[in-house]
Amino acid sequence: MIRLRGVGVELGGRAVLDGLDLDLPDASATAVMGPNGSGKTTLARVLLGLVEPTSGTVEGLTGLARAAVFQEDRLVGHLDAVGNVRLVLPRAVPTGHVVDALVATGLTGADLTAPVRTLSGGQRRRVAVVRALLTDADLVVLDEPFTGLDGRARRLTRTLVRERCARRTTVLVTHDADDVAWFGARLVTLPAASEPSPATPASRAAATAGRPTAREPVSSSGPAAPGPAGPSGRARTPART
Repeated sequence: MIRLRGVGVELGGRAVLDGLDLDLPDASATAVMGPNGSGKTTLARVLLGLVEPTSGTVEGLTGLARAAVFQEDRLVGHLDAVGNVRLVLPRAVPTGHVVDALVATGLTGADLTAPVRTLSGGQRRRVAVVRALLTDADLVVLDEPFTGLDGRARRLTRTLVRERCARRTTVLVTHDADDVAWFGARLVTLPAASEPSPATPASRAAATAGRPTAREPVSSSGPAAPGPAGPSGRARTPART
C-alpha cells in the first residue's frame, strides 16, 4: 500500500498540490483526472521519486521497482523499436518477446526495424508504452499514454496495457473518461490549483476504506482492476502540470 498524507508541492511559488491524501492499494489501478494545472503530472513525478514534496509524507515506495510512460516518448532516435525496448530489459529476455509485444499494438514490418526517428508520433508512442510494459516494475505510472493514438492502434494498445498491468499497482493520468471505464480503474479527481485543499477527515476515510464515492477531489473509489505500466528514464526535467 502506498500512502500519501497531506502532500503538498510548490513549484515557482505556486501550490500545485496542497494537502493531498491518497491510498494506492497493492495491485490496484487508479486513474487520475483533473483540469490542466491541477497537479496530475506532478503527482506522477512524486510517485516516481522525481519531485520531492514540499510538505506531507509518502509511505510505501521504499524498495518498489517503478516504471513510467512520460508525456514525452523519450526514445533513442537512431535505434529501432526493438532496440529501444531492449534498453530497459535484461539480456536474457528473448527478442521474440519484445517483437510480440510491439506487434500486439499494431506495429509490423518496417515499423520494427526502422530508426524510431523516422516513425510517426503514434508509432513512437506505442514503442514507449511497450518499453514501459515489459519492465519488471511493481508500480507503473502512465502519464497520458494514449496520446496520438486513435482507432485500431488505440484499442490494441489499451488492451495490451490492461493485460500487462494486471497484478501491478498502476496509476493512469488521463483526460479521457473512457480510459477510466476501459480499465475499470478507481477514479481520483484533482481540483484546480486555485481551489482550497480537499483533504478532510471524511475524504481521507473514504480513500482509506475504498468506498465508492462520486468524484471526490482526492479520492473517489471504484473497482480496482489492472491498469497501465510505465517505462524507465528518469531525466531531471521540470515537472509539467
